[in-house]
Amino acid sequence: MSIIEVRGLKKSFDALEVLRGVDLTVEAGERIAIIGGSGCGKSVFLRCLELLEIPNAGQIFIDGEEITAPKVNIDKIRRKLGMVWQKFNLFTHMNVMENLTVAPIKLLGMTKDEAQKKAMDLLAQVGLTSKAEVYPEFLSGGQQQRIAICRSLMMNPKVILFDEPTSALDPTMVGEVLAVIRMLAKQDLTMIIVTHEMNFAREVATRILFFADGEIYEQGTPKEIFDAPKRPKTIAFIHKQKYFSYEISERNFDLMEMQGGIQMFAEKYGLSARRTNRLQLCCEELIYDMFDNACEGDAIKISLDVTYAESDNSVEIKFTCAGKQHNPLDKDFDEFDEDNLGAAILHNLAQNYSHEYSDGINKIIFTMT
Repeated sequence: MSIIEVRGLKKSFDALEVLRGVDLTVEAGERIAIIGGSGCGKSVFLRCLELLEIPNAGQIFIDGEEITAPKVNIDKIRRKLGMVWQKFNLFTHMNVMENLTVAPIKLLGMTKDEAQKKAMDLLAQVGLTSKAEVYPEFLSGGQQQRIAICRSLMMNPKVILFDEPTSALDPTMVGEVLAVIRMLAKQDLTMIIVTHEMNFAREVATRILFFADGEIYEQGTPKEIFDAPKRPKTIAFIHKQKYFSYEISERNFDLMEMQGGIQMFAEKYGLSARRTNRLQLCCEELIYDMFDNACEGDAIKISLDVTYAESDNSVEIKFTCAGKQHNPLDKDFDEFDEDNLGAAILHNLAQNYSHEYSDGINKIIFTMT
């Protein structure tokens, strides 16, 4: 039996639809990492699992019990889920030992001695036995988050949910918290982790969910998602791709507007002045070459898309033009005349060049040196 099953989960905030019908099955022992851009619904999804946010539609089953069913004992089912927040949420008026033992004593019926022994065992695992009597205000952020993880484990949860557990930490403290989660992963604990730490997700998770457009846009093993993503938004996210697009519908288009847009795009993402100039030159020469050789009359339909990938510092140009079939680089480049000057420039700057012609559309893709 699945430990978590989600069917058709939807959540909106007024007119904003955040989750648009999420389906998910989680098996015992799975370690699932949820990744995606800001505002894609990752944290809202976790909060819905505990009904901290009430779904607008759909069903959620935790260890075979439907937490979304009418008149269900929500608190009883919630105890099967541990939650680790971004901001720790320790009780500031209690010391570490009290933070760890209050819930299992009151809710699970543990004796004080049993709870304190379990707490010390967990503190030993995370290297914080010396902090048992310390109050949260005297702990670093990393120490507080390690205590928060221990607090979740005190309740013997079936699943632990981590909502970006390192996002509120100083970079120097991130490693100590990730080390604890790695330790838990080796214990085959079922975990769902919302994270922006991609290397950590690759290392720890058994399955990656990429959230986009209010749904699980793509999922797979870490190798499938990080090394061979299939869908466009996943590819863009994994490779940290940035885009500049420009449409041209007349010969007398605003060249300065296009070149200014490319300049701003290049400056924003740190392209050198030399690469920026080459990018502008490639785009300009390509457009006027197609004006002269592919476009028919005043019927102009050109799309220019520039993609910059932070992961490998590459620049790719995708160019489509309606009209006659024409490949700017389908020429003999041994000798150039003035009519071939634009093509010569493209030939010198373009790498991995490809041209296709289908249904009256020229499609050109190349990377730029």
